[in-house]
Amino acid sequence: MGQAGQQRCVQKKFGKKKGAKAAKAEKTTAKKAALKKNAVPGSVLILLAGRFRGRRVVFLKQLDSGLLLVTGPYAINGVPLRRVNQRYCIVTSTKVDLKGADYSSINDAYFARTEDKKKQDKSEGAFFSEGSSKSQMPQDKKDKQKK
Repeated sequence: MGQAGQQRCVQKKFGKKKGAKAAKAEKTTAKKAALKKNAVPGSVLILLAGRFRGRRVVFLKQLDSGLLLVTGPYAINGVPLRRVNQRYCIVTSTKVDLKGADYSSINDAYFARTEDKKKQDKSEGAFFSEGSSKSQMPQDKKDKQKK
């Protein structure tokens, strides 16, 4: 039946010693994710999540972090150079020729944010000042989108 009175909130753990601590495992670096078997540079993917879900994009290469580098191209369907997790895309059998396209200079550092936003003044005057405006994308990144 039930228990009369207040119950104990802890359970006994058998086989564990109070003083002994387990040895910490060594930290391992994450391996680059294995690429989906159908995905080759130039294949068309369908994005399943995010702002551009449902859009067809061209797969360019796999970055060191394991993410996929894709583009619309921007001039055709408005999808810029983006990093996409391969779990959120479907690989189609359609292929596009990537002759003449050089994306070797684009890596994960290309997508890193600038440190300017963290160091801004957080006072009330700075918050309402007219001088502060949105940070613009650098011109070289705009030029790479057009290629």
